[in-house]
Order: sequence, then structure tokens, then C-alpha cells
Amino acid sequence: MNNELYYLKQNIQVEPLINNWYAWIQIIPPVQGALNVLHRHLPMMNSYVSAPEIHASAVKNPAFRGGPFIDLNGEKVEEVTELITKTNGDCKASIEFAKAIRDLYKMLETEAKGYSMEPLYEKVPDILKGYVELVYDMNHNPSFRFFEGLLYKSEFYDTSSQSIAISFIEKDADRPFIFSTPRLENKDTLRLNIPFANKGLDELFKMKKAPQTLKYIKESLNVEIDNTELFESFFTQEKPREYEEYVGDNMRIRYFGHACILVETGGVSFLFDPVLSYTYESDISRYTYEDLPEKIDYVLITHSHHDHVLVETMLQIRHKVDNIIVGANVKGTIQDPSLKILLENLGFDNVKELEEFEELKFPGGKITGIPFLGEHHDLFIQSKLCYLIDYNDSSILSVADSCNIEPRLYEKVQELYGEVDVLFLGMECDGAPSSWVYGPLFPETPDRDKDYSRRGRGCNYSEGIGLVNIFKPKEVYVYAMGEEPWIRHILDVAYTEESNPIIESNKLIDDCRNRGVIAERLFAEKELLVYSTEPVLDER
Repeated sequence: MNNELYYLKQNIQVEPLINNWYAWIQIIPPVQGALNVLHRHLPMMNSYVSAPEIHASAVKNPAFRGGPFIDLNGEKVEEVTELITKTNGDCKASIEFAKAIRDLYKMLETEAKGYSMEPLYEKVPDILKGYVELVYDMNHNPSFRFFEGLLYKSEFYDTSSQSIAISFIEKDADRPFIFSTPRLENKDTLRLNIPFANKGLDELFKMKKAPQTLKYIKESLNVEIDNTELFESFFTQEKPREYEEYVGDNMRIRYFGHACILVETGGVSFLFDPVLSYTYESDISRYTYEDLPEKIDYVLITHSHHDHVLVETMLQIRHKVDNIIVGANVKGTIQDPSLKILLENLGFDNVKELEEFEELKFPGGKITGIPFLGEHHDLFIQSKLCYLIDYNDSSILSVADSCNIEPRLYEKVQELYGEVDVLFLGMECDGAPSSWVYGPLFPETPDRDKDYSRRGRGCNYSEGIGLVNIFKPKEVYVYAMGEEPWIRHILDVAYTEESNPIIESNKLIDDCRNRGVIAERLFAEKELLVYSTEPVLDER
């Protein structure tokens, strides 16, 4: 038995957790994680314990989708109370750190009046000393920046709080929203108390395609497994289907849902914003982890929102990725943590920052970083990039959720790089208010009217057709709409034909088709082939 070979089953879902909360991009870095514990997790859990019936009612109301309501049917008060106690104990240092950040803001507001900052270092809260630099902007407004790399080596980055929850997934949309519901222990889920950087996870996920013995994987993970029977049920001796390698001379593009697209050309592969579905029975055809090549040359991350850099997916493909490309952040700022430093601390050793207009060459082509406007609530955030891929006289421009609020920029981009063959653009044009993602990071709660005026949105019709007019693509694909049910737990959105993003994107698609341009709003799965002459669409 010890020598028998097994595969990891394809319908095994993996949730990375921190302090029992789903590990999305804003709760992993030390600063942002501490602020989310103090200003998101603890208030939400205390509210649930005080009034579980309100939470149970709210999660059933579509008007409150994505709101601060715990989806535990009002039946887990005791367990959540225990989690509050555990959080206050385990996260004591981080909670004090988060409180000190608010104190630092207040001290600078009171005492930094344009004179030298040097005397103020003595007044920095003790817990922050050595981790911050005090600065003025060019209008003499006081601020500060963190030494991010140092914080990852401090007690405020506690990998013992990290774990992996493994379970079967049988249907779409069966997970509660990640912002607002902690993951409690249950008999059908196995917890591996290991940090995300544990290389044994690579060996585990390789087993989706390459079999190993159960003895080997247990030794590789090097962690106590409480429920051996459940763990062994995650494996099978049934061989998975083979990946169909693309061997054409031009470009094959496969849409995996939301903003995830795989581009293969000339033996080089590019995976944009990996958010993948598992393989299980469903009425919706889709590409899954099974449909990835054995090696991915480049993973391209457009921006640091949780639906574009999903740790759950990134960990499962870590072993097969050669290069990860991210935008360079505003160093040390609270609103714009470094994706490079974060991913390196998650066990990735192949992360490269690309600047705007910087080029990265590969055999037969190049990747160019293109500015990404808007979508970030007017916050000073630089770790966002659109990507232009040129290969064999063909070009693809992925603008993700970039909002064309200043067409003159993209006119200048077009003057530099010319027209494109294929344009991918996001048109979730309503968007959430600034507090939805960034609320815990603000030193003060923004006024509601100001908060709701600063939406994290993609293009509407006029902005989207403006991009079409500028770049004159042969094909236009609206994507990143959050419609796929397997990402419901990430975005928790649902559209009808009367929803504004659907109305606006329909207008753009109709306009493009009237011009003779191939246009479609993507959903679930699509394959298309791009040639250096006329485009050929492979209908699936």
C-alpha cells in the first residue's frame, strides 16, 4: 500500500486562512492585516454575538450582498465568541500595532506643522518605532511610510496564524463571502496548520497531475494530520485527463472566467489574474485547473484586488510558474502594499516588478506595462498595470478594470504602440464604495456621500467605446464582471438584465457589432484564435 501511487482529486477546494479568516490580499501584509483585525473582524464578530438574528436575516437579503454580516445562520454564537477570545489573545501585538497607527495619524495632525520632523520621532508610539519614516508631501502635509520588508521579519507577521483548510466541493456558489464570514472547524474540512510558504504544498498540488505515494506527501507536508481517513479520501488512483498542448504558430486565448485568461503562443504561455474553478459536476461548462499547461511562463497580475490576485489559486499553481509580473507599488504606504514582497513571503521566488512603459521581451514578442487609470477610489496606488502583449504581428491589450476617465492618456499610448487586435476590458461600472475594501485602513471613517462618490468601477459604455475608438481593435471582449457562480464567495454580486453593468456592456457590444467588430461579454468559458491577418473565432 505504501508504494501505491495516488492523484489529488480535482474537486478538492483549498482555502488559505489567517486567524480562521479567508486569506485575501488585504489581510496578509502585517500593517493591513492588523488594521483589518481591529476594524473589520473584531467589530463584525462582536456584532454577530450581540445580534445573530440580524446577521441571519441580512445575509438572505440581496440588498445586503457583500455587507458586514456573518453567514452562519445565527447558530454559531458560542464558536464565534471563542474565536473573539482567541483573536484578542493571539493577535494582541497586532491589535496594539493597529491602535498605534491611529495614534500616529493624530500626533502628526496635531504637531507636524511644516517644521522639521526630527523632534517628532520621539513621539512616535513605541510599538511603531523603527518601522516608520515621517515625511511631508510637497504641500507640507504630514504623512509616514512603513519599511515593509522589515515588518515581514517582525512579530507582526506571524506565520503560525496561517493554515490551509481542505475539503470537497460539489457545486457552485456554496461558500460564504470571504470578507464577512470566518471559517469555523467542521467535520468535513481538514485543517493543515502550516504556513503558506511551506513547499510541501507544492508537492501536494503537483499530485493533481503527477502521482505520488501517500507516505511521500505526508512526509513532504511535515504536519500532524488529525483525520487521516478524511485526508486519504482526497486522493484517487484515477488518472486525470491530459492537457492539450497548443502547438500553433499564432495565439490561442482561453477565458477561464472573471479576469482570468490564458494566452499561449510560440511555446510561451501567459496567465492573467489567476482565479480558477475546480472540476466538479455543473451545468456550466468551464475551464479548470486541469486545463492549465504543465508550465506557465508568465503570470501577469493587473492589480492587487482580491478578485485579481487570489491566494487560493496562486498557491495551487506556484510549482508550475516561471515568472510572476506585478506593478511596482508606492513603497511603504498603507493603501498600496507591495505585491512583490507579499508574494515572496508566500514562497514565490520569481516575482518581478514592471514599471509603466517598461518592456519585457520573450522569444518572438514582448510584454509592455501600460498605465491603469481609476478603479481604486482616487487613492494613490501604483501597483496596477494594464498589459500589452505583442507577438508575430498580433497584439492583445488587457486593461482589466481600468476606467477610461482620461482618454488623452490612452491616445498617447496608442501613438506609441499603435492599434491592437484584441481588447479585453472590464465594465463593472457601478463598483463598490471606497470603504468596502479599504475602510479599515482609513484613519477616520469617510462621510457616506464622499465614500459612495468614490467607486471602484470599470468602464461604462462611453468610456469603453472611447477605448475602442482609440485602439481600433478587431475583437472586443468584456470580462471581469464577476458573474461566474464559482467566484460568488469572492465578490458576491448578481446581475439581472436591468443591472447597469449589463445595460452598459450590451450597448458597447451592439455598437461594436454594428461596426463589424467581433464583440462579446464573456462568461464561464471561451476559446479564440488570433492570427496575424484576419481573426478567427473558435465557437465553443
